[in-house]
Parts: sequence; C-alpha cells; structure tokens
Amino acid sequence: MMIPRRTFLTSACAAALLGGCGFELRQAPHYAFSTLFSTAPENAPIGVKLRRSLESSGQVNVITDPKQIEQAQAIFEQLSELREKIIVGRTATGAIREFQLRLRYRFRLRTQGGKELIPDTEVVLTRDINFNETGALSKESEEALLYRDMENDLVQQIQRRLAAVRQL
Repeated sequence: MMIPRRTFLTSACAAALLGGCGFELRQAPHYAFSTLFSTAPENAPIGVKLRRSLESSGQVNVITDPKQIEQAQAIFEQLSELREKIIVGRTATGAIREFQLRLRYRFRLRTQGGKELIPDTEVVLTRDINFNETGALSKESEEALLYRDMENDLVQQIQRRLAAVRQL
C-alpha cells in the first residue's frame, strides 16, 4: 500500500517537531539506593502499592522485615496516614450537598547512620465529591474509587521525591 506523499511529509514534520522540542516518554526513575527498608504496614494499600512500584522498577529491593534493617541503604519511615471526609457544602435546608475527601500522608527518608535525605514531609491530596441522598450507595463506591486514585497519585509523588535524592 502506497502512502501519499503529503501524509508522509506531514507525519515526518510532526515527528521532527516532537523530537526537536525535547519531548521524551517518561522513563523509570533512578534511585541513589538499591535497598530500602519500609516501615509502611505491609497490608496497608499505600504500603503495598509503594513496595510493588519500587520493586517493579528493578532497581530497588524493598525490605519490610525489621530483622534485616541493617541490609538497607535507606530507611523509609511512614509517620502517619489520615483519611478525612469534610463537609464543604450544604443546601438551604441544611442537607449535605458536597464533601471533600482528604488523604494526608507524612513520611521521611534517612540513611542507616541517621542522615536525613528527605525531612519530615506531609503530602495532602484532596478530591471533591457531590452528595445526593437518593444515590448514597453509588456515592460510597465513588468515594472508594477516589481514595484509590489518591493512593495511586500519592505513590507516584513519593517515587518522584525518592528519585530526587541524588546521593546517600
């Protein structure tokens, strides 16, 4: 099948423009450490997602057994995780109209010797959700879906911060 000359030139120009502007697909981050001890609970969704995400890069071995902490080059400490549901809107009759879901997560990263690589950091993620009493069941599943989305976003943000550490 023959490609028309105009189509070929258009796609070649588009490829040249994308290449010339510095466009590049996101690559796996590079970490300054190859072993990481995590204090995040093993059965907590964020702990599981973070461990899987770090190990899937093939660069980091995540240790969760406290007996093996001396093998870790860096120690990731989860300081707190808090989920909040705040009322942000009401109708004239006082019925709830809108909620704001918040996920607060505090962590830090340090070396075995106690050198702080990432100081105590809090990441706050928010999502707004409308509420209607007639669809309360569907709103519960929507709320769970929004929390999962915030967890995924949080794991990506933590990974970027861990990758920003250049040396131990």
